[in-house]
Amino acid sequence: MTLGAVAGLIAAIAFLILAVFIAVFLVRLSETLKEVNRSLPIITNDVDSISRETEVILNNANDLLEDVNQKVSTIDPAFQAVADLGTSVSDLNEATRNVTDKFASNSANIGKFGVAASVGQTVATKLWKLRKKAKNKSKEK
Repeated sequence: MTLGAVAGLIAAIAFLILAVFIAVFLVRLSETLKEVNRSLPIITNDVDSISRETEVILNNANDLLEDVNQKVSTIDPAFQAVADLGTSVSDLNEATRNVTDKFASNSANIGKFGVAASVGQTVATKLWKLRKKAKNKSKEK
């Protein structure tokens, strides 16, 4: 065997090995494709089923959301009334504080006037008694 014949033999063996690997790859690829072809209708049916169920769930969610929106719009006046009541109570508290402050300042003045009136009454009583005594003395003379 010559060198050319050995090279040709090596090339033929390499080509045969390459052809066998390609054949094995193609057989496995065809099996995978068959499996994909069998699975694809099942997956399509499952996706359709999930799609229908999702549509039902979305419709139910929309109905529920519409119901909640209606109920919230019904409750809104009640919340507004509570807010108005809170404002009224706050205004009432402020008015009560103002009246209490005025009463406190007036009561301090009333206390001062009371003391002054008491002192004035005592002085007036003493002056009246002195005057009465002076009249009585002038009548006796």
